[in-house]
Amino acid sequence: MRLGLNIGYSGARIDLPLDMIQAADRLGYHAVWAAEAYGSDCVTPLAWIGALTQNIRLGSSIMQMPARSPAMTAMTAMTLDQLSGGRFLLGLGLSGPQVVEGWHGRPYGKPLAKTREYVDILRKILAREAPLTHDGEHYQIPYQGADATGLGIPLKSILHGRADLPIYLASIGPKNVALTAEIADGWLPIFFSPAHYQVAYAAAVEAGLARAGGGKSLDSFDIAPSVTVVIEDEIELAYNQLKPVLALYIGGMGAKGKNFYYDLACRFGFDEAADAIQDLYLQGRKGEAIMAVPDALIDAVALVGSKARIRDRLQLWRDCPITTLNITAFSVEAVRFMAEAVL
Repeated sequence: MRLGLNIGYSGARIDLPLDMIQAADRLGYHAVWAAEAYGSDCVTPLAWIGALTQNIRLGSSIMQMPARSPAMTAMTAMTLDQLSGGRFLLGLGLSGPQVVEGWHGRPYGKPLAKTREYVDILRKILAREAPLTHDGEHYQIPYQGADATGLGIPLKSILHGRADLPIYLASIGPKNVALTAEIADGWLPIFFSPAHYQVAYAAAVEAGLARAGGGKSLDSFDIAPSVTVVIEDEIELAYNQLKPVLALYIGGMGAKGKNFYYDLACRFGFDEAADAIQDLYLQGRKGEAIMAVPDALIDAVALVGSKARIRDRLQLWRDCPITTLNITAFSVEAVRFMAEAVL
């Protein structure tokens, strides 16, 4: 099991944790992952980090597909990959309807079909076997709409990218997870619970790998979940650090009946807690929603407590078919401790 480091996205000002990133680089971490929501982008920090590190891979977790055409994503990925000496990992995701339509001003549409087309176009661009053409429901290249000039021609990338540049997808629901296992090189799950892998994920992963054919298996598919690590001897303090995050996602990242994180908590068996968190959050009672997050849910998706407790609970993650464990840490001490415990 390899280690990765998640640095997330910025608040009001961007401040990269270079001490943790450079420590991870020296300690043999596999990758550092940057995110984006509706503030800082994830590519610019990775370019900055790439210039200040030696070996660690640079992962986008995630580049929002609705924000970029497939060609623009391919151009960005190839450029950063070459500048970093082949260290880029292309993580993609659709985000949610609130961000897609409310921030990017694009229709959310049909996520499965759109993702399949997007990745197919990327593969064609990276392969450079022929000038790019695509005739799909969501993308037509060259463009053939009623307002087209008719002057578009199929093009082939000037820059020669790696045909095997790894493509990761962030997905939560069973159909999206199955699609990820079928068409991507890796999977970036958020709020992953190793104890619930067989119930919540295994069937979807296995179905996707089977659809891919060609002998694709878990051996060639990188399952790379994120996990928050909080080293704190007072366990209640550790739990209380993470409850606001889970309350925000389960309660506020979506609408009633359309919240992927709420659905995930229910698949883990926390139906009653998820109902309470969402109801309270949507009523504006955020403090009560935070207090409604069960300690057991935090233990399901995070590594918290004393160093001894975390070492013990790491076995749950080792027992899963996880290839890369991407940690969110808050100190160089935590980055070093996880290297000692895992690597």
